[in-house]
Amino acid sequence: MISMPRIQSIRQLRRNGESIASIARKVGAGEPTVRKYLEAGDLSPKPPVRKRRASAIDEYVPAIEQWLAEDRETWHKQRHTATRVWERLRDEKGAEVSLSTVTRTVARLRREFAAERESGYLDLVWHPGEAQADFGEVDVYWRGRLERMHHFVLDFPYSNVSPSQLMPGENAECTCQALKDLFGWLGGVPGRIVFDNAAGVGRRQRFEQVRLTRLFQAFQAHYGFSFAFCNPYSGHEKGAVEAGVGAVRRKLFVPRPSVWSIEGFNSRLPGRCLELADKDHYLKGEREADLFDADRKALPPLPAKPFDVVRWERMRADKYGRVTVEGKHRYPADPANAGCEVIVGFRALEVEVLDAKGRRIAVHERAYGQAPTSSDDPPRQLEALCNKPNAWPNSQVREALPDPLREWLDRQDRATLRESLHTLKHADRESGWANAVPAMPRILETTGTPDRASVELTAARLASGTKGVDHDEPVDLGEYDRAFATDGEAA
Repeated sequence: MISMPRIQSIRQLRRNGESIASIARKVGAGEPTVRKYLEAGDLSPKPPVRKRRASAIDEYVPAIEQWLAEDRETWHKQRHTATRVWERLRDEKGAEVSLSTVTRTVARLRREFAAERESGYLDLVWHPGEAQADFGEVDVYWRGRLERMHHFVLDFPYSNVSPSQLMPGENAECTCQALKDLFGWLGGVPGRIVFDNAAGVGRRQRFEQVRLTRLFQAFQAHYGFSFAFCNPYSGHEKGAVEAGVGAVRRKLFVPRPSVWSIEGFNSRLPGRCLELADKDHYLKGEREADLFDADRKALPPLPAKPFDVVRWERMRADKYGRVTVEGKHRYPADPANAGCEVIVGFRALEVEVLDAKGRRIAVHERAYGQAPTSSDDPPRQLEALCNKPNAWPNSQVREALPDPLREWLDRQDRATLRESLHTLKHADRESGWANAVPAMPRILETTGTPDRASVELTAARLASGTKGVDHDEPVDLGEYDRAFATDGEAA
């Protein structure tokens, strides 16, 4: 397979009207190769199912590249030596490769890091369909807890319209997913995008060169847009997007919103951004919304197939059948895979686990932040399950429930299942998992229906140590005051 930049060159030359033979000469590839990549309708990353490999080091090259890229932002006395890379591969990845092989690979990658990369710069004359991109930070109430998240802004300087997406991080998966979702909302792809910095796109190295992530390279080649980076310390080049970031934060995140589903929140966010454009442009005197129509009309069309924004990595499950990401986030990979290699797909909001043959094992909500997490914690999974009840049959929540409750939930339709899971979630939030779980079957036994009021009251009384209520008669809602009373005041 040829590099993504060469694939992008092939496709761009074809869009410019070049013949197959001409393209082959210009990119130094055979005509069959050119035809292959012109006919490719989907450049999404594919699960790296293990095949014959030329070298034992190949599968670990992405990890080595990441460590060496991080070194560029680290004090030179604390950077990786080849020996230290070999030790980490051995201890963290279970790699069985020789020190000499690692030394040669590190030397080759460092030579590639040092190679100059041509980068373009955009002048300050903005045309319809051109965009700038950047991240900002916002505080939101994420499922009831105050969390600092990131909002990605794709600003169109011609119209001064800045559609946005909320993301939990600024990695390549979040950047590409935000762009993909905004492309879908726009109905097209900006011809050029200028990035304020390399966050999520790549890493700046010495001489201000940017080494792109592989995911972004594939994403950019798939959608066919050109890109550039602002010059460092050149605030005049990025004023439009910085103004857009600030405007979206002040007008749409004040007061701090409550967010239960990022996908649901993001589906409405671009439209709310467009509502801010019902005013005259600060220089042109025309309505920004009208100018934005010109932006949209200038966009090249979307490709036939959407890009699957995923980064695949081979990892080894621990003795409990779990994989650990970033040293603190644990995801079950099935006890049957304990000690075995699995394939882990990282998306912006999900982590997908496949076995070595590429068969799906599980899909987990992706965790962010510095605090350790485990997706096999039932209360944590319950939050996501309420939004995706179709995952119920294979969820950790189902396995954690007592048989009568589990069997009853298995028999319910989707609407009843969703409502019951929400009831369990609210009871867990008020009284804790250990009290919410037994409250549900207790109410089922007496009333046949786990209505929220009865379940929450019973869970609260269990938490306070108060004797349960006989539910043969209608529930006295006045019991709430006594059940939730503090300092031993419960009846």
